[in-house]
Amino acid sequence: MGHAGQTAGSVAQATAPVIDEASRRTGILIFLCALVAFASYDAFAKEMVSRYPPAVMNLTRYLAISAMALVLLWRHRTLRIWRAPHQGLLFCRSLMLATVATCFMTALVTMPLAEATAIYFTAPLLMVALSPWLLGERVTRVQWIAVVAGFGGMLLIVRPGGDLPLGGTLLMVVSAVCYAMFQVLTRRLAGLVPAPVQFAHMAAVCLVVTNLPWLFLAPGATMPGPGAFGIMLLGGVCSGAAQLLLLAAFRRAGAATLGPLNYIQLMLAVAISAVWFNRPPDAVALGGIAMILAAGVYLARARRPVERAKT
Repeated sequence: MGHAGQTAGSVAQATAPVIDEASRRTGILIFLCALVAFASYDAFAKEMVSRYPPAVMNLTRYLAISAMALVLLWRHRTLRIWRAPHQGLLFCRSLMLATVATCFMTALVTMPLAEATAIYFTAPLLMVALSPWLLGERVTRVQWIAVVAGFGGMLLIVRPGGDLPLGGTLLMVVSAVCYAMFQVLTRRLAGLVPAPVQFAHMAAVCLVVTNLPWLFLAPGATMPGPGAFGIMLLGGVCSGAAQLLLLAAFRRAGAATLGPLNYIQLMLAVAISAVWFNRPPDAVALGGIAMILAAGVYLARARRPVERAKT
C-alpha cells in the first residue's frame, strides 16, 4: 500500500521549490525506485495474506516503520511527538491511514491486485472533489469532467455482474475515501508540523489501530513461524524505505514533475497481477483502469505548482 506521491509532496514542501536539473533527475530516479518498492510490497502482501491473517502483515509492517520513525526522530532531536502542535489534526490524519491499511490489507485476501490498486487510485480524484469544501480550492469544469471520468472508470471495474467480491470491493472503496481524507489533512498540516513528526505519529497510531483486528482473530488462525515473521518484517522495511524514498525524491524534484509519475505504480500493479498471480484484468476492467489513469495524470498536471529553475 503505497501510493503517497501527492502526500509526500505535501509533507516535504509547502511551497514550490527551487530545483536544478541534476537534482530533478535524481529526484525522478528516487521516486521511480519508491514506486517499484511500493508495488513490490503490495504484491508481497497479496501473497502473504493468502497464508496468514492481514493483521500480521500490518503488525510486521508498522513494527518496521515505527523503528525507522524512531531513528528519524532521534536524528532530528524531536522524540516527544506528543508535544507537537495540532495534535487533533495529526491524530485524524494518522487514523485515516490506519483505516486505509486495515481495509486495504483485508481486501487483498479476496481482491485481485490490479483491480484493488485501481480502486485505491481513485483517492486523488476524491481529494479534488472534496477540496472546494475542505481546502477552499477552486476546481474548474474540465477538472470536474476528469473526476467524473475517473469515477466512471471505477464503475467499469466494479460493474454489476462482474466477478469482484462485494466485501473486498467495499473495503477498497472505504480505503480510497479514507486515503483522500488523509491527503486533505496532509495538505492542511503542510508547513505546520515537521515531516519526521508526522511520519512517527502515523507509525505509532497505525501500529496500534491496524492490530485491533487481533481481538477478533479465530483461535485457529495460522500464525507465521519465526522465519516467516522475519521475512514479513523485511517486507515492512521495504514499505518504510519506500516512504522515506518518497520524501527524499520530493526534496529534489517538485510535485509538478513527480505527481503524474505516481500512476506508474498502477501500471506495475496490472503487470504484476497478470504475471505473478495470473489474474490479468478483463478488457472492460482495463478500460476502467485506463480512464482512472488518464484522469489522475491530467489532474496531477492541472493542479501542479510552478517549479522555479535554479540559476
